[in-house]
Amino acid sequence: MNKQVRQQKIREILHRREAGNQHDLLRLLDEAGIKVAQATLSRDCTELGIMRSKGVHGYRLVLPEENPGNIIKGLVEVEVLSIQANETAIIIKTLPGRAHGVGSFLDQLKNSPILGTIAGDDTLLVIPASVSQISQVISYIQDNLSKN
Repeated sequence: MNKQVRQQKIREILHRREAGNQHDLLRLLDEAGIKVAQATLSRDCTELGIMRSKGVHGYRLVLPEENPGNIIKGLVEVEVLSIQANETAIIIKTLPGRAHGVGSFLDQLKNSPILGTIAGDDTLLVIPASVSQISQVISYIQDNLSKN
């Protein structure tokens, strides 16, 4: 099965059913006759912008168009504990298990001065597009995390 067909099937499943995590989504894909490796599914979720969001019945995977920006922004803001930097990089400390979600949120921002992020469990490395603008990037992150 090619990537476009597989990703379309993932979209269809998430529109019709609830999946609390990638393991649930993997099971739903298997039930639909689609065999996919966990690593491939993880890449697909990243490419599709799929995030975990708190719903009525707990957390579930959602597509970006289902995800009101201000709600996600508010959730991400609560998950960030601290932001620190040196001359070349920015470190964001998060609640346990939430660095990936915060990194995904930052990676999806448009016209960002952030080159990329690398997430651990509760620590996120933010790599600025230019190390000469660390303080501006920190301000940019703080502005995008505040609820307004």
